[in-house]
Amino acid sequence: MKQNHPVILVRKRKANHAAHHGGSWKIAYADFMTAMMAFFLVMWLLAIASPQELTQIAEYFRTPLKVALTGGDKSSTESSIIPGGGDDPTQQQGLVKKQMDSAEKRAEEMRLNKLREKLDELIESDPRLKALRPHLLIKMMDEGLRIQIIDSQNRPMFKTGSAQVESYMRDILRGIAPILNGLTNKISLSGHTDDLPYATGERYYSNWELSADRANASRRELIAGGLAEGKVLRVVGMASTMNLKPHGGDDAINRRITILVLNRATQQGIEHENAEGNATEIDNPDGLKQLAPQAPATPVVPTPAPTAEPPAAQSMPEPPAAAVQATDTGPTAAIPAAPSATSPTNSDSQ
Repeated sequence: MKQNHPVILVRKRKANHAAHHGGSWKIAYADFMTAMMAFFLVMWLLAIASPQELTQIAEYFRTPLKVALTGGDKSSTESSIIPGGGDDPTQQQGLVKKQMDSAEKRAEEMRLNKLREKLDELIESDPRLKALRPHLLIKMMDEGLRIQIIDSQNRPMFKTGSAQVESYMRDILRGIAPILNGLTNKISLSGHTDDLPYATGERYYSNWELSADRANASRRELIAGGLAEGKVLRVVGMASTMNLKPHGGDDAINRRITILVLNRATQQGIEHENAEGNATEIDNPDGLKQLAPQAPATPVVPTPAPTAEPPAAQSMPEPPAAAVQATDTGPTAAIPAAPSATSPTNSDSQ
């Protein structure tokens, strides 16, 4: 017999879980850890830095952006409260002047670097100069662009012991002369020799004269190659005083000619060094009198004038009495005494 059992229905409700948020928390946590690592790294660097380095770091953050971009000086050296300011309306001093000078200096350095590139292109394009490339040393210096033409054991630039230019040295000088005209900068020529002395020493013709003659011979070759007259500011003979280190004094590399394309600051320094100052011309007699030591003046003591004799008293003539001494401070004088009269005074004798 069929039994009727109640049907029990169990309904299970699904729990509503929170929506899946993905891995964004990992990105935030990674950013936080990166920031903490950078912070502790900065703290560690500050802990091991020296006081000088800390000062430089502080000055870096104090420098205005315009000054940092234009290469100016740090703001802490300025007297004005406003960075870059000053009381000079003519802009002859202060940060503005420094920025102007630095801009001109950079422009001049760019021109000299272009000149160097032109020289390199000329050497590479000319087979004669390319063969002599080991004899050319081109380098930027604080004074300007330096071009050195050096000797070698097998190929000297001049005849031995003379200032006669060899043919390949002439090719170098006449080849670079037109390029030097591309700039307004003047040049300085200096000759150098090794330290092997002449038999007569320095009393007669020596390395001093030889180096000066070789520098002057190089100047003539540059002029012949097209260098503008007046372009050369100075020709100097240096003998063996400026050897190239670490080479020995008798090395062939020390026998060289240096062509220095001067920058503006160096050119002004040379011109100021040789400018006319307050010197006294020796051939001027008046100038020699100014150079002679002046003797100290001797004080002149005034000599008192002698007192005049007082007039005789208007009275009846009587026999002269004993002479009395005058009371004046001047020379003494014997005067006859008058009866019932006193000795004369200074006011009476005037």
